[in-house]
Amino acid sequence: MENVLQPKKMMKFSFILLLLFVMAQIALGQTLVPNHSGKWMGFDKTDSLFDGKEMRLVYSRTPLPGKPWVWRARFPEWHTKMDSILLEKGFNIAYINTDGMYGSDRAIEVWDNFYCWVTSSLGWQNKVVLEGVSRGGLFVLNWSIRNPEKVASIYLEAPVCDFKSWPAGWGDGLGSDQDWKKLMAEYGFENEEQSRIYQGNPIDQIQKLAKHKVPIMIMIGLDDKHVPPKENALPLAEKYIGSGGPVTIIPCTSGTPTMEGHHFPIETPSVAAEFLSFHQRKNGSAPLFSDAYHHMRNGLQNSRLVFERTQKGRVAFLGGSITYNPGWRDSVKNYLVKRFPRTTFEFVDAGIPSMGTTPGAFRLERDVLSKGKIDLLFEEAAVNDHTNGRSPIEQVRGMEGIVRHTIRDNPAVDIVMMHFVDPEKMKTYRNGKVPEVIENHERVAEHYGIPTINLAKEVTDRIDHGEFTWEGDFQNLHPSPFGQQVYANSIIHFLDRAFGGRVDPDDKAIARELPQPLDNNSYDNGKLATAISSVTKTKGWLEVQDWEPSDGVGTRENYVNVPMLISKLPKKKLNFVFHGSAVGIAVAAGPDAATIAYRIDKGDWHYQDLFTPWSHFLHLPWYYTLGVGLDEGRHTLQIKLAGTKNSNSKGNAVRIRYFYWNATGDDN
Repeated sequence: MENVLQPKKMMKFSFILLLLFVMAQIALGQTLVPNHSGKWMGFDKTDSLFDGKEMRLVYSRTPLPGKPWVWRARFPEWHTKMDSILLEKGFNIAYINTDGMYGSDRAIEVWDNFYCWVTSSLGWQNKVVLEGVSRGGLFVLNWSIRNPEKVASIYLEAPVCDFKSWPAGWGDGLGSDQDWKKLMAEYGFENEEQSRIYQGNPIDQIQKLAKHKVPIMIMIGLDDKHVPPKENALPLAEKYIGSGGPVTIIPCTSGTPTMEGHHFPIETPSVAAEFLSFHQRKNGSAPLFSDAYHHMRNGLQNSRLVFERTQKGRVAFLGGSITYNPGWRDSVKNYLVKRFPRTTFEFVDAGIPSMGTTPGAFRLERDVLSKGKIDLLFEEAAVNDHTNGRSPIEQVRGMEGIVRHTIRDNPAVDIVMMHFVDPEKMKTYRNGKVPEVIENHERVAEHYGIPTINLAKEVTDRIDHGEFTWEGDFQNLHPSPFGQQVYANSIIHFLDRAFGGRVDPDDKAIARELPQPLDNNSYDNGKLATAISSVTKTKGWLEVQDWEPSDGVGTRENYVNVPMLISKLPKKKLNFVFHGSAVGIAVAAGPDAATIAYRIDKGDWHYQDLFTPWSHFLHLPWYYTLGVGLDEGRHTLQIKLAGTKNSNSKGNAVRIRYFYWNATGDDN
């Protein structure tokens, strides 16, 4: 069987396919190397590298709705008639070479990453048909047992179901000494005793798959001396049926078998193809699975070690109103308490409505890091960074500033970045594009190895899949209780995966080393100070210790009944001295918001309109960055009213709650 795959000479990759793969690499952070394109059995195919491993995709000429696909484990050129029939029926075919890994945990991890890429980037169906030939049975069954909800049906042919039969050869089979040595090393067995007591073979765990009623068809040769059916397929089928799972076994008795009975002709490839096609039609409309929208990257091992070993944990939630409001955040807290029952948690709630990454970067120290060492940070800003009109440059500078500042404060911190949904993002995804703000935040996440959860794409896909509606169920970018639970379910599933597996006694937290920044002007040392406490000379400006509006217009928490520095008099200058590379003001921008003039170090005057699209009904907290890319050292920001105003403004007032700056030198 090892010599079955004979690679053919490939054609040069076309420009269109090259572009497809490069876009996928950017979007998903996978190491994807375009290589060759050509034909396979008359169908278009591509051969490439995915995370350094050979990958093949074969495309149906007439793909079925939903893009169903067959995932072949091992020997992609062996007994191809059934695959040809499925391609004609509208299935695509995928293969990734994990041949020397024998279905180990490392192989399953590669399969997990490949599945996420195929379903999220190519848009192929979340329920996959699996084919496992010979040792491919180890891959197919081990992955299915861990991911039963992702599997529509399984085809097995002379499958290895227990490595103690092959390659160990401890039963009646011939075994393979060479493969056994490789398997021992791959699984990390130090001696044969460890392998003998191992209970993780498919035959030991198949009842877990049976609970999900995944249909299985098995083709066997009765005289197979390499993988004897009585040690593999037959006991597996008996256990599967006994646990309530559906299985069909077909002994192949026609023709002349070779390789001591391990190679035998398939008498009924059309029957197998129809079996798989039928169950794909039956099962393919099942709900989507959240894994496709998760990018694990460096994972959450550091925080897990802290929670389990110190039995203490500090978890922070930084974001806007979707983090401020009750819902997903509280569900995640409850999950962590139950997941680590011996751990005492301190939770830092730092969600503030209307705040994106620029405010987050400058209030991070006050609202989060000042509470003590953070072990796990949840950060969301994709909605506000977009709706607040932050530029692509600001989206990167703000998010990178949060990430770098948090890591510098605790190099072992874990961070989870989430992208929440709004109607604009749904429209963009339906037009076949990725929202710009998500692309920019993903750039930061990829650069620093930070896990991300793309709830914007997941909600869009689930709605398009018919699971629920926006108007009737999710309702708003501030989700209904139902929508909050959709968020919570996905995040908790992500955490289950991240905290899964075994922790060994010698596992240690890995301190992150900060790479070079994506943007040298990122807000990575943000500071925030009340305006009244930050200036000494305020002639022409009022220091109001307990400001509240007199116009009856709404306010936001922390921007009412608090100290404000206020001016309604043109030409009265205010000086703020700082040491830093960026500077700005946080104001209450209400119906009477003014236009200000400002300059730095007596440079040219510039102008900033403080009236926002929401100012007519709310004294809205708003952050205006007035200078960036400044030389390190001492600077003076000078502000005055410009004497002009937005035509929609009812007055000419500026109310400064905070000054903020990216500190260097004496302010560091």
